[in-house]
Amino acid sequence: MNRSCFREVDGNLLRCGYTTGSCAAAAAKAAVKMLLGEPEQTHVWLMTPKGIPLCLEILEIRVREASVSCAVRKDAGDDPDVTDGALVYAEVFRSAAPGVRIEGGEGIGIVTRPGLDQPIGNAAINSTPRRMIREAVLEAAASVSDEGSGKTGLPTAPSGGFRVVISIPAGKALAEKTFNPKLGILGGISVLGTSGIVEPMSDEALLHTIRTEIRVRRAECASILVMVPGNYGRSFLEEACGISSGRAVECSNFAADAVQMAADAGFQKLLLIGHIGKLVKIAGGVRNTHSRYGDRRMEITAELAAMAQPETEARICKEIKGCISMDEAVGVLRAYGADRPVLQEMAERVKHQLEAWSEGRLKAEAVLFSNRFGALGVTRDAGAWIEELRER
Repeated sequence: MNRSCFREVDGNLLRCGYTTGSCAAAAAKAAVKMLLGEPEQTHVWLMTPKGIPLCLEILEIRVREASVSCAVRKDAGDDPDVTDGALVYAEVFRSAAPGVRIEGGEGIGIVTRPGLDQPIGNAAINSTPRRMIREAVLEAAASVSDEGSGKTGLPTAPSGGFRVVISIPAGKALAEKTFNPKLGILGGISVLGTSGIVEPMSDEALLHTIRTEIRVRRAECASILVMVPGNYGRSFLEEACGISSGRAVECSNFAADAVQMAADAGFQKLLLIGHIGKLVKIAGGVRNTHSRYGDRRMEITAELAAMAQPETEARICKEIKGCISMDEAVGVLRAYGADRPVLQEMAERVKHQLEAWSEGRLKAEAVLFSNRFGALGVTRDAGAWIEELRER
């Protein structure tokens, strides 16, 4: 049985799973053993890069004249992974060429844009899963050679290597539920994982996705990185700005991390377009806008209102702090005639905070909006940048 692996998230103990890379490596290991004459493999042991051993069940075994194919069913644990339950197949052939050649089969996407883990034209099987598959194949071959001849190393006759074809038959349909089409991975799913283990609701996985998107935009020679926190920002980008939402990187709650990633990737201009409910937190210096790190929306808004209208400070601050939503707070500002100076100052603070998080490596502009009121605060050069993006 697999060693138990759990992760605490928001006070709940959630079960870890294992990646598509682990599935592919285990399936390949079992297939090699049977290809080299060992009896049917019902389970195989696999050591993950994280140091957690897995004992995985082998399914769908097919022994053919020139190859052996088998599968492992993906188990994402308590993580809401779209590939949970999918069968990951490995078909292994003997090869005249030494080493291990890894290819993508049915349901594995093809890389079509620069900036990803694999070069254009390659199957979307990332570096760590490729290494895991290669090591599993060589380990299996060496173990069979040891048992059969008392010698170490790969069998040398009639050929010195293996060709491994990884496939996920459900991959093409599953890919439509992922970022793959937007990233330029077409025709199927990616074989991913850096640790071999799926950690439920992992921040690391989200950050990896954000970093990958930023690198893709940079590899496409984009001069301005467009960033949105989520779907509201995407809709506003298309409907109000006339720019395809596919050109934007979604930073979710990881505002400060995403800005640093953008600067690390070499961007010098960043345009952040987001709902005021998220961006007001950035104006107050909140690095991660998730509610579990605190709210502060009304406190930040009240502080700016007090600066804009010191003569009504007590009343306006009291009313704002009693608001539940930012739309309600904007309504209070409008009632006092303080909306324009407060919201413009809020936008400017977002701009300066983004630039501070980049340590001065990039220039930022910002657009704040709400679904009810539309655009609320726009920094000086944001409009010109939007026009430039429209023309491209």
